[in-house]
Amino acid sequence: MKWIEGGVCAPKGFEAAGMHCGIRPNRKKNDLALIVSKTPCTAAGMFTKNIVKAAPVQIDQKAIQYPTAHAILANSGIANACAPHDMENGLLMQKAAADALGIACDEVLIGSTGVIGQDLPGDKIAAAIPELLAKLTSDASGSDEAASAIMTTDTVKKEFALEFEVGGKTVHIGGISKGSGMIHPNMGTMLCYLTTDCAISKDMLKKALKDACDASFHRISVDGDTSTNDTLLILANGEAGNPCIQEENDAYDAFYCALKAITQALAKKMARDGEGAKHLITCKVSSCASEAKAEVLGKSVIGSSLTKAAIFGEDANWGRVLCALGYSGEVFDPEKVDIAFASTAGTIAVCAGGKGLAFDEELAKQVLHEDEVIIDIAMNEGEAEAVCWGCDLTYDYVKINGDYRT
Repeated sequence: MKWIEGGVCAPKGFEAAGMHCGIRPNRKKNDLALIVSKTPCTAAGMFTKNIVKAAPVQIDQKAIQYPTAHAILANSGIANACAPHDMENGLLMQKAAADALGIACDEVLIGSTGVIGQDLPGDKIAAAIPELLAKLTSDASGSDEAASAIMTTDTVKKEFALEFEVGGKTVHIGGISKGSGMIHPNMGTMLCYLTTDCAISKDMLKKALKDACDASFHRISVDGDTSTNDTLLILANGEAGNPCIQEENDAYDAFYCALKAITQALAKKMARDGEGAKHLITCKVSSCASEAKAEVLGKSVIGSSLTKAAIFGEDANWGRVLCALGYSGEVFDPEKVDIAFASTAGTIAVCAGGKGLAFDEELAKQVLHEDEVIIDIAMNEGEAEAVCWGCDLTYDYVKINGDYRT
């Protein structure tokens, strides 16, 4: 398995494009993305657990049941959620792409991200489709333009691709995502689109996507909010020519490992790009009774506002970490817990057996000054572990969200 260039265009048979269609006032920013497979795909998706669901989520939840999918059309700038004509504009968006591509409406999956409550200019999207189709390319530039088009408060594009072997064939998987704020387990304000040329059944694709999401996007947190539009989609066109994966076997394991690797890479990049963030926080909970328990404990730590603020201030306030473990809902013996902070500047133990250790405050500040800070927690009760990711809480987070609409 190796990392390659190309994003969603790395797998055979996929093209992508991005452009400005007039949703966002800044004409220099792309606001419409299209990903197309030359051949029909099996598809799977996961969506927000928020009861309030945007029109694109509702449309995709129906369309994902269709036997095949061909394309993904997504916009930024307006979320098309809770707007007077949200469903009407979502369906217009879907139909415009389907008609232009000559496919069924349900073969087009859609996505939107941006401000809630505003009407999406479906007419502008429909009018832009011919130009967007003309821009489609299988070059890496197509994925790059699409990745740019789904960004909102993101400061960097999020795009990866992998090459690996399945059944004696070279297989590829690529992905783009957006997410910077309103990020929390059970999906956050994120759009993530994955493509693969692997041949895999719909049932196996769905299982792999859920398990990979549980080990990646469901283990990140920026601010504790979960949006109305969160969508994770994968298209598989089978053009790699491998024997179709129909069951859990070695071929499935190879595909799942690659899928998990790329979703974790995208998830970490989202956490690192948290609105106003200065630090990526990696929380590793080890020697735990079960992976599920370790995950709950880790999520509690990365979701703690006090812990996030302490990391921003480069303050080794480990008591906040222990406190966050304590209100996680999981039962453990506090007198067995060890805590250390680590980074490229070194490692410093701050708690052993639930009690504070004397440590060098200056060294601790150096450790916490680095871009990525690891909170290393040993529960000393078993052999399972889990890793979760978050970011610090800064003054800029409030500034960004205080005037998000304006």
